[in-house]
Amino acid sequence: MANLKEVRLRIASVKSTQQITKAMKMVSAAKFKRATDAIVQMRPFANKLKDMLSNVSESLSDMDNVYTQEREVNNVLIVVITSNRGLAGAFNNNVIKTANNIIAENYLEHKRKGNLHIVAVGKKAQDFYTRAKYNVIGNNNELFNKLNFENSTAIVEGIMEGFANGKYDRVELVYNQFKNAAVQILTTEQLLPLPKAVASTGKSAKVDYLFEPSIEEIIEDLIPRSIKLQFFKALLDSHASEHGARMTAMDKATDNAGELLKSLTLQYNQARQAAITNEILEIVSGANALAEA
Repeated sequence: MANLKEVRLRIASVKSTQQITKAMKMVSAAKFKRATDAIVQMRPFANKLKDMLSNVSESLSDMDNVYTQEREVNNVLIVVITSNRGLAGAFNNNVIKTANNIIAENYLEHKRKGNLHIVAVGKKAQDFYTRAKYNVIGNNNELFNKLNFENSTAIVEGIMEGFANGKYDRVELVYNQFKNAAVQILTTEQLLPLPKAVASTGKSAKVDYLFEPSIEEIIEDLIPRSIKLQFFKALLDSHASEHGARMTAMDKATDNAGELLKSLTLQYNQARQAAITNEILEIVSGANALAEA
């Protein structure tokens, strides 16, 4: 009977867990819809702005803009975008692993000299790099509680100021780019200095524009705007990817709980049947012993 009680407790525990995973899946599904709407609406504008900068790349090379200056890389800043919460499969671990691989391959010497800096967006990255004794700048764990362009701009403006002042010579982003609910693409982008984009043919795209009032004034405004927009797009991508990953993980967890319930129910029924059979055998044996007496 102790075995039956143990199985009953496990069944109750699994049912409780299944209810939790179902609820988390529903919550993530609702948030996922809003997050995907935001990134889908943002992408065309962000991509068009990026194309415009690509098309005027020749003009950029002739201008002395602080955000396009290539210089010797002595100080590096890596922005690692994760989530505040877990239970999203390998979503957070994959981002941190990718960032660590970049550091190991390209910036070990910078890390050794103390010239590697981390901006962690999301509690999971913040906790990991703080425990690992990296030079973590600021705390941005509350950003995803109210994700908007204004709040993201406050972070990226500090990064841009650090680059302009020579505190950082290169800034890289590591995040999950959203594809669909089940697929997230690990992405590494150079945020600063602004890379000279190249068309798929391998040649700089050439499009004639009429600039008013002047190309210098327009580009001086366009470059900072593009950097802020690319950073915000990365945050929206990561946010949508997080809810897609959690929704998928909770769906799989719910299915696994269902399979485990079937197995435990079968195990319980078999144990119960065996117990009943033993009781019947004991009764029959007792009756036969009395009859023989």
